[in-house]
Amino acid sequence: MSCPASRGSRSDVATVVISQKVRAGREDDYRRWQERTSETVRAFPGFEGTELYPPDTAAENEWVVVFRFAHLDQLSAWLDSAARRDLIEQGRDLFEEPPAQEVLVGGSPVQDSVTAVISHEVRPDQEEDFVRWQGRVLAAQRSFPGFMGSELFRPVQGVQGKWVAVFRFDDRRHLDAWLASAARTRLLDEGRAFFVSYDVRKVGSAFGSWFRFDSRAEEGGPPNWKQAMCVLLALYPTVQVLNLTVGSRFAALGVPGYLSLFLSNVLSVAILTWLLLPLINRALAFWLVPGRARSLRTELAGAVLVAGCWAVFLVLFGLTTG
Repeated sequence: MSCPASRGSRSDVATVVISQKVRAGREDDYRRWQERTSETVRAFPGFEGTELYPPDTAAENEWVVVFRFAHLDQLSAWLDSAARRDLIEQGRDLFEEPPAQEVLVGGSPVQDSVTAVISHEVRPDQEEDFVRWQGRVLAAQRSFPGFMGSELFRPVQGVQGKWVAVFRFDDRRHLDAWLASAARTRLLDEGRAFFVSYDVRKVGSAFGSWFRFDSRAEEGGPPNWKQAMCVLLALYPTVQVLNLTVGSRFAALGVPGYLSLFLSNVLSVAILTWLLLPLINRALAFWLVPGRARSLRTELAGAVLVAGCWAVFLVLFGLTTG
């Protein structure tokens, strides 16, 4: 469930991640309750969007909902509002236990990914050691396949008392490999000197697009020119093949041109979204993933490779259709 709205400043944007364990058999009731909540929150100043993430498997019962506002004070107004308190009271019997929530301040849109949100209750006077330990965690994560970036959110006084680490991988398999790794186990053993407890939540792709990670030299996603090159690499052969196959079929059936074009576009978007672009992203990860293309040689190699693929398609379709 997604409810987009206008976008505010990315440096000020405030997001709350709420994890809720829904009672077995009450899933439909919960969805209806969450729809009422989404309708209510739309009326609040600064609201930007909300997304609902069901459990990954039938065995899980933890649902995650994300609300985003343009500014922290606007998010706080929603969290403390009488309207929200009434909704919580109405939905109280839907949950096995009180929901857990983390408030994150800052971030900007990047590409989709798989995101983990880990909240830590840091021991008093151990904050500096905890931050240094998080640096070691980031260094270890960078060596794992599919790592896309990480960001550490400090507590927000009066709103969010825990430290929250958010990191992204390109798919669920790579994220789970990191979470189950021996390197992470060793780091957790070290980190217990700095925090009392921690809680892990895994969230599907769209949530990852709300954050900017590694705000130093690395960006949250590849530059627009790289994205444009990859879209063209996938789009050109897709359109050509569809024109030669279903396009001809539509014409033979007498489908009007405007409808034929619409149906072809639907097929093109579906093929790009769920087939070709995920394949291209993985094949060109050395060039696309922030932080990996660190040298001019790598940048040129990726650009030349994509341009070479363009040339191959041009020659191929020129010979077969010319």
